[in-house]
Amino acid sequence: MRMRITRKQCLFVVTVLSLSLICIHLLTKSGKVVDVWNREALEDLLDNTLLQPAQKFAHIPVKWKDDILQLLPKNNCKCEVEPTMDIPFRQELFGKPYAVNFASDVDPSVLEETYRRREQEYKKFKMRTYHPTDRVIIAKANSPLEYPVQGVDVRPLKTILIPGLGLQDSLKKVYKVSLSCSMGTFDVAAEVEGVTVKGAGEKHITLSSPLMDNLNRQLQFVSYTNTVFHPNTADTVHFQTDDHVAIFNIKIHHPVVPKMYNPGSSDSKYNISALVTIATKTFIRYDKLQNLIDSIRKFYPTVTIIIADDNKTPQKVDGPFIEQYFMPFGKGWFAGRNLAVSQVTTKYVLWVDDDFIFCSQTKIEKLVDVLEKTPLDLVGGAVREITGFKTTFRQKINIIPGGKDGDCLMTRLGYHHIIQGFPNCVVADGVVNFFLARTEKVLQAGFDPRLSRIAHLEFFIDGLGKLYVGSCDDVIVDHASKIHLPWSKSETDKAYETFRYPDSSESTDVRHNLFYFKNRFGYVCCLA
Repeated sequence: MRMRITRKQCLFVVTVLSLSLICIHLLTKSGKVVDVWNREALEDLLDNTLLQPAQKFAHIPVKWKDDILQLLPKNNCKCEVEPTMDIPFRQELFGKPYAVNFASDVDPSVLEETYRRREQEYKKFKMRTYHPTDRVIIAKANSPLEYPVQGVDVRPLKTILIPGLGLQDSLKKVYKVSLSCSMGTFDVAAEVEGVTVKGAGEKHITLSSPLMDNLNRQLQFVSYTNTVFHPNTADTVHFQTDDHVAIFNIKIHHPVVPKMYNPGSSDSKYNISALVTIATKTFIRYDKLQNLIDSIRKFYPTVTIIIADDNKTPQKVDGPFIEQYFMPFGKGWFAGRNLAVSQVTTKYVLWVDDDFIFCSQTKIEKLVDVLEKTPLDLVGGAVREITGFKTTFRQKINIIPGGKDGDCLMTRLGYHHIIQGFPNCVVADGVVNFFLARTEKVLQAGFDPRLSRIAHLEFFIDGLGKLYVGSCDDVIVDHASKIHLPWSKSETDKAYETFRYPDSSESTDVRHNLFYFKNRFGYVCCLA
């Protein structure tokens, strides 16, 4: 018995599908537009006036202590080789002292322009990495004590003045405060007449005076020296007077060393060849890889393409600005991603699948513009199928704290808000497998090489809290057709599918075991 589909039935199916897609779009859409930059102006971020003694008690004279002043940061540095004792085999035993001025190794003809670009990149780096908790906040004397709530930090084994210490107490014969810590010592950088200091150079220091103004003047010069090395920790300080105790932290850490990339010079707005490297992972499908390369070269003839290749019988891919790296056979999807990205030497890396095809709407410049003008770390585009349907695969990821069984991983389609200044771009937690990202941030998140066949969202789950992710639907790359009739499949297609889509239960077991142990997830909820 043959069933015929009438015209009305066909129209009904098309209508239902269209309405379903519209509903999904409306349910996952957010109309809120947000400025993604930090609210403070750059000048405020770099302002250090709170770290300097206030002028309120400037009329009270002080006697400076040179031994403490020499320990304080001076916001400038210069390397000079000091003379050393000329002892036998000194160079063989300890090496030869040396100092290098890096600017002297830059071509003088481009030094000024290089310096300008470096400072421009550094300014962007500072704005991008600033966190609101870095700001110094002083708690005014609601209790008699005034002290910094946050934003006080010191380099390991270095010295700082503690900002914002003060006492606003009622009339007394003697005013007395004390400070104690566990990973450093206190001292004073200057001595104030009429103030008694006990415990200088120790973990507990006491300051007292019959004059509250003089005591407050002395508190402006209390120093903290870290004595227990740790690259990234904090010391808890107890600040006390009578029955009142205030507690605050001094962060102990090395500075974040910027890792910047020279954007190069260009007559146009962006020099894409100097800013972007295209990376991909290939397996078996050399025909599709060549189609990808050919399409890239139509629009970006000099952009470097990096290929990670784990074929059993590798084929050399020739061409200018192409780097091909061979891996052990079948090493896998995420291992190939790690290899490819590890070889990128530009500021940004554009990840593409080997069966993508660049078109006139594949505007890398648009994605670069988003990352240059926002603190985002990664921005995805849209992938268009041969049917004309395009996907951004925008995901919202949430980790709900759980009990002894583990946390709950929740994912759902959608995004958080539109990015101000970029109406086609939104902030999300996960995006499609076509994205431009800051190279160092991708390396920081990494790709788990144990995920060898089927994986994508796992990268964004591991990057949650590390990656600031966006998505723009007006930058589009085409996807080679996946529609093949059984009798039209090539041997290459059949071989690829055998490896790409292995036994589903085995692949699922690997992913679920990683979720369970590595990420400590007890449950996962995927919501449409």
